[in-house]
Amino acid sequence: QLQLVESGGGLVQPGGSLRLSCAGSGFSFGSYAIGWFRQAPGKEREGVSCISAGGANTRYADSAKDRFTISRDHAKNTVYLQMNSLKPEDTAIYYCAADPRFRLCAYMIDGDGRDYAYWGQGTQVTVSS
Repeated sequence: QLQLVESGGGLVQPGGSLRLSCAGSGFSFGSYAIGWFRQAPGKEREGVSCISAGGANTRYADSAKDRFTISRDHAKNTVYLQMNSLKPEDTAIYYCAADPRFRLCAYMIDGDGRDYAYWGQGTQVTVSS
């Protein structure tokens, strides 16, 4: 069984930065690609970024390119999402997810991930002045 716990959210001004963490427990964390998703009030959940099991393969949604960076630390069983130049439209609950179908990112963040096996509880990110 894989468990995921997000942290690092908070309130930040436009243009600011946050680093989200997704800590995994369970023997298979290193075998999964990890995806970050977000859901804003009144909107559907959307994929933001993904990193492969090995860490060499990454993907970003257009909204995240050039501003967000995903990375993973295998020794700490943690995936990070560094978010810079934050905008009010980045306000959302951010979730990390995993599914046995994905060791590489492939199409993992192309949809809302509704049928993925493992999800964290989410962390709130609010970008406001």
